[in-house]
Amino acid sequence: MVEFQYRCTECVKQYDRDQVRYLCPVCGDKYSFGTPLRGVLSVLFDYDQISRLFNVQKPDWNLFSAVERECYPAFPVGNTPFLKAERLGDELGFSNIWIKNEGVNPTGSLKDRASYTIVAEANRLGEDRIVAASTGNAASSLAAVAAATGKQAVIFVPENAPQAKLVQMIVHGACVIPVRGTYDDAFGISIEFTKEFGGLNRNTAYHPLTIEGKKYAGLEIWQQNQFRVPDFIFVPVGDGVIISGIYKAFYDLKQSRLIDRLPRLVCVQAESSDAIHRYITTGDYQPARQPHTIADSISVSVPSNVYMAAKAVQDTGGFSVTVSDEEIIEGMNILARYAGIFAEPAAATPLAALRKIRDAGMVKENEQVVLLVTGHGLKDIPAALKHVKIPKAVSPNLSDVIEMVERF
Repeated sequence: MVEFQYRCTECVKQYDRDQVRYLCPVCGDKYSFGTPLRGVLSVLFDYDQISRLFNVQKPDWNLFSAVERECYPAFPVGNTPFLKAERLGDELGFSNIWIKNEGVNPTGSLKDRASYTIVAEANRLGEDRIVAASTGNAASSLAAVAAATGKQAVIFVPENAPQAKLVQMIVHGACVIPVRGTYDDAFGISIEFTKEFGGLNRNTAYHPLTIEGKKYAGLEIWQQNQFRVPDFIFVPVGDGVIISGIYKAFYDLKQSRLIDRLPRLVCVQAESSDAIHRYITTGDYQPARQPHTIADSISVSVPSNVYMAAKAVQDTGGFSVTVSDEEIIEGMNILARYAGIFAEPAAATPLAALRKIRDAGMVKENEQVVLLVTGHGLKDIPAALKHVKIPKAVSPNLSDVIEMVERF
């Protein structure tokens, strides 16, 4: 680990590590419930030191960590598969499609990375309670990592959170509080609770180390890609923190003079949850008024990290795409049938977006494209069941079996 400071992404004022915990004290005061966060902090490392010490022959990823190695719990997060999907590429008409499969993390989601880092920070600070608001995945991951370390997880969820994710939280012993309303309502009350009763708040972007935790997916992509930068990374986007984390990974690498360019980041949102997409494409921020989508993990009215997410796309020369629920469902099916990966709806949006734009010339046939699959399909079985026909049983004789196989 190297020394770092926090820097406000808005006013660029810098703070020592323990001088602040959540938002910039100046810009954060401008935040009010129902609006995007103001004064989100970013970790600013000593990049010259990293440049001197980092060796690709024996990479020490602790140089990029904002928490000491000894604070991390014994929990097997990360090192997820990175694979070339040749059959999928043939189907789509691209020759260089790769998948980063985050669905094989311990709780089936990329969100394990942020929870792992926040629990490490809680260990450093001696905090025994961690609070979060979530539509499901962040809460499930926090519940699991907290259980493994003996900490209390207090989790606020919107009342329509998928049952499979609620089960994960409850089985791991979390205190789960369903909130009448949206994710944004859960987000607001969780911050009030933390201010009143203490603990460490894990809310995405509100705590800057959530971005740091998620950046490790980007660092792994670089390492697993033989220390080469992909041309494109397609990222599912809800509140904007995952795409900010991927951007931060490659920003840190470039600042450390380990790479000379950034991958183009593609923001993928559901059509009804498109606040960041509209901000990127028009420069005008408006909340998503009715974010009802099958992709619950990216269903957000007021994205907390809209400004940093937009910067991630703009600074990398990327672009933004929205996809319909029908396109998402088709993406789930194609990803499963041509790559053998069962993704939850939000995690299938990168494939849906690539299919949508494949004839637009925005991505060349031979350019390297990474699809970031952020969560496993078992996270939301009801969503898959809506579009899967379970076959009826047949009598146990070969003629009936052959007839069914032929019909298939």
